[in-house]
Amino acid sequence: MKKTKKVIISCAVTGSAHTPSMSDYLPVTPDEIATQAIDAAQAGAAIVHLHARDPRTGEPTADPAVFKQFLPRIKEGTDAVVNITTGGSTTMTIDDRLAAARWAQPELASMNMGSMNFGVFPAADVERVWKHEWELKYLRATESAIFANTFAQIATTLRELGDGAGTRFEYECYDVGHLYNLAHMVDRGLAKPPFLVQCIFGILGGIGADPDNLQHMVTVADRLFGDDYHLSAFAAGRHQFPFATRSALHGGHVRVGLEDSLYIGRGELATSNAQQVAKMALILTELGKEIATPDEARAMLGLKGAENVNF
Repeated sequence: MKKTKKVIISCAVTGSAHTPSMSDYLPVTPDEIATQAIDAAQAGAAIVHLHARDPRTGEPTADPAVFKQFLPRIKEGTDAVVNITTGGSTTMTIDDRLAAARWAQPELASMNMGSMNFGVFPAADVERVWKHEWELKYLRATESAIFANTFAQIATTLRELGDGAGTRFEYECYDVGHLYNLAHMVDRGLAKPPFLVQCIFGILGGIGADPDNLQHMVTVADRLFGDDYHLSAFAAGRHQFPFATRSALHGGHVRVGLEDSLYIGRGELATSNAQQVAKMALILTELGKEIATPDEARAMLGLKGAENVNF
């Protein structure tokens, strides 16, 4: 992997796995998403990773009209790199999932590197007061749904956004095979270095949150990509901060945010994305690491610059 002195903090602001009943602090409306993204950047995040939600119900949406309500404000309020999802949720078609990024032509977009089970259905069995009718049905549906990311879908996204719009990618790898899928796209000339390889642990259906698995993923990525990639790693839920710390100790970058965990500590809900970013920044500082600015992140990842996006 590429060795750098500066660590990039990414913040995944809202995601699509959690539902509003799980935390009152999960940003739902465009105003909440914009405010929390800007605050996260001010706390040290060089990259903000963004999904959208129906402002009335909090249900995940891919509607570009909703993205248009917060992307310009985030760009005006911070110089952080905007990273738009192409994963969306398991309920969306591939055209839905690409709609916002096709319009926005961001500097960075997420790219899920393989089809998989993506189970959040155990959350439906937790006793709580549900705010909206859609939440239980949405969570339970993930027990029988496939999160489709076929080779054809990946290739189409790389061509349309990469070649067509100059967007680069956060390659989300939920298992070892996803690293080999990325290598296949490299061999076809569709993915070009430097690669931001985001190794993800602890999702039901993906590789488990075991420290040995992180070491194995790094070993395989080193063999496949050599010095052409930047490592970043995170784990869902209670493993969030331990795995981000391990990523930094491996010489990689980190990701936090309410998409990945709703908590700041054991049994304590995070009150904002910025709170998680500030905690991660403190950990990195105590480890003797320097935190990358947005422009330093752009230089490392070969991004086209905020002036070349469509929002």
